Amino acid sequence: MVTKIREESLPGKEARLRLVGKTLVLDKTALLQSLDQLKAADSVANLRRSLYELRHRLINSALTAQPSSEDNSIELHSDYLESELDQIGEAFTLDRARYYIGRLQKGLTRVKTSPVNDINLNRWKEYEDIYTDSLWLVDRRDRSGAHTAEYWGNFIPQIPHQLLKRYTKQGDWVLDTFAGSGTTLLESQRLGRNAIGIELQPRMVERASQLIAAELNETGAIQQIITGDSATVDYGPILAAHGQKSFQLVVMHPPYFDIIKFSEESADLSNAPTVEAFLEMMGRIVDNASQYLDKGRYLALVIGDKFCKGEWIPLGFLTMNEIQKRNFLLKSIIVKNFEETTGKRNQKELWKYRALVGGFYIFKHEYIFVFKKR
Repeated sequence: MVTKIREESLPGKEARLRLVGKTLVLDKTALLQSLDQLKAADSVANLRRSLYELRHRLINSALTAQPSSEDNSIELHSDYLESELDQIGEAFTLDRARYYIGRLQKGLTRVKTSPVNDINLNRWKEYEDIYTDSLWLVDRRDRSGAHTAEYWGNFIPQIPHQLLKRYTKQGDWVLDTFAGSGTTLLESQRLGRNAIGIELQPRMVERASQLIAAELNETGAIQQIITGDSATVDYGPILAAHGQKSFQLVVMHPPYFDIIKFSEESADLSNAPTVEAFLEMMGRIVDNASQYLDKGRYLALVIGDKFCKGEWIPLGFLTMNEIQKRNFLLKSIIVKNFEETTGKRNQKELWKYRALVGGFYIFKHEYIFVFKKR
């Protein structure tokens, strides 16, 4: 059905019809014919009259797709269609209006995607939910479905969600080298991506498997979490068991050195004796994963810094440098702001006092480094 539409008065001359809601399901042929009629207008004034009539047809559901015409129906985000119609109506010349009409028609009839995602670039304005800025301000973590914040140190689901939308297509294969409670795998399942997760702790493998089983799987995407060390696990047989040879995205959210001790395992990066040892261990994990990542595809590192004995240790940038040594091109550095962490919860005043005394600034961010394999 076409979503609710209302009429709004504009200052000045005519009333303008605003589309309200999320999705319009329209008769594609009828809409294209209406746009052809707009193109045929012999003056800007007549074009605007025809555009006004088109809006009335939309408000009266005259362009709504019928149940029997699924092959001819098209779904449009209401804000996208309204924005395009606004631009057509605001054009000062027929040539410019016809250009905008042609662009809208192309968006309705042609799909243009990149090799690494399913985003239709002919309708790029529809993707308001996809971040393109390098500063991410996230109010609160997504707790929908099986997502949980019970595991200390897991990252917010919005991060893998954005990475999967930008750097994978449906059916692609994703590797998470530090699977934890399965956040990346849960988002992969929701978005129709297949994912392999490696996790050092058997108890977390069991818990993540429970969460994945509890999450709706509408596309039949495969999610597998395996107990192992990401520095040494052999990905070849794991992929071969699914008829695959490679991954199309690698996501890494390692421990931030020894800030949180996750286990007693010597292979656990949180037990590295020094920063240098941490970086060497991370290098081996990257080496092991990168040989199974397709050329031209992406690796994302989510990491924060560390403060120790009065000194800020730029762990994020040090790890970034390690990855750059390994045939990766740095594409973006994203800063994600977070207001509250488990360790600082209900202690804002105490941390402000400590910062004033110690001459430092309180961590409220972490980095997302995006690399492309050369």
